[in-house]
Amino acid sequence: MRKPCIRKEVVVIEETRKEIGKRLEKPLRKCASTAVIKNLFAGYHTQDLSLYEEYGAYLGKLLLENALEALGVESGEIQSYGKACITGTKGEQEHGAALLHMGFDAPVREILKDTLSIIPSSEKAAPAGSSIDVPLHSKRAVKVRTHYDGMEVLIEDAPHPDEIMIVLCVTTGSRPFPRVGGLMPDQVKNLDGLS
Repeated sequence: MRKPCIRKEVVVIEETRKEIGKRLEKPLRKCASTAVIKNLFAGYHTQDLSLYEEYGAYLGKLLLENALEALGVESGEIQSYGKACITGTKGEQEHGAALLHMGFDAPVREILKDTLSIIPSSEKAAPAGSSIDVPLHSKRAVKVRTHYDGMEVLIEDAPHPDEIMIVLCVTTGSRPFPRVGGLMPDQVKNLDGLS
């Protein structure tokens, strides 16, 4: 497998212990695992982006392993996830999309195992220091409203114009004190990734 040229890896953990003055029974931990890579297609247009299928697979595994190590948890403790990317200004949004959608999901699903739900995503082209909101929801079923959430991610010096910043976010729980109804985690049938 060919590997991307990675300039830096960044892992950020956000831990929420209290919300509206109430202490959570168990802190909610969110982790953003990020890599900044050289965009081999920066500056020119090509129809064939298949190389990024290999890069995506490599990055999906790397970013998840980095997140699990940073959180100090086993894969079964991850409850929700999401992914995103920012392509630098000499590239196209489609370059980042190729990383996110062609090979990225397979190793994430292989490691986390019980993942029938889609991995929600967002992507854009933007200059260094731009933030991106990573959408999050349950890894088991799309309709579990308790886990609809997000995490804002930025790296001050990334992406350079010829780079792509790619992010995987995972969490150990739902939003604090969710109460908007819908499918509850213990009601998931695990048949179709929806319900």
